[in-house]
Amino acid sequence: MSGPAVEDKQRGSDTGWDAVIRPHLTPYFAYGAAFVIVAAHIAVGVLLKVGSSGVIFQTADQVGIALLGVVIGCLVLMFARPRLRVGAAGLSVRNLLGNKLIPWSEVVGISFPAGARWARVDLPDDEYIPLMAIQSVDKERAVVAMEQVRELLHTYQQQPGSPPDEQH
Repeated sequence: MSGPAVEDKQRGSDTGWDAVIRPHLTPYFAYGAAFVIVAAHIAVGVLLKVGSSGVIFQTADQVGIALLGVVIGCLVLMFARPRLRVGAAGLSVRNLLGNKLIPWSEVVGISFPAGARWARVDLPDDEYIPLMAIQSVDKERAVVAMEQVRELLHTYQQQPGSPPDEQH
């Protein structure tokens, strides 16, 4: 078996989980965008006093613009956070903010609707939680991750004492 989760297991970053899935391309975009934003704000901050535009800029203005760039850059870096961990306890979903453990008893299914940017965990009463760790931009990696998560979903949602499904 190969895929995003296997790669993470080999690095030993998350122990105790059967699968750990992270997006592949989005973090690269987030790191690049954050770097450009911070660099641009620092450059603008440094260049504020170079020419005379009729406005008097203080050193505090220069520092403020640079700090604003750092804050915006940090917000952009949040797009590199998504992660999905799958194990006996359920699904641990980390999107931009927070981390939520969803026990298997609450999981109805895992879906990737046509045209959606990322997968989702289907819950009872037509509710769902987005899985930003499995994104359409990752193409084949997303397919492999969905197969892996669905296989683990099937494994953990088997009723005790029932025979496993036979594959034909």
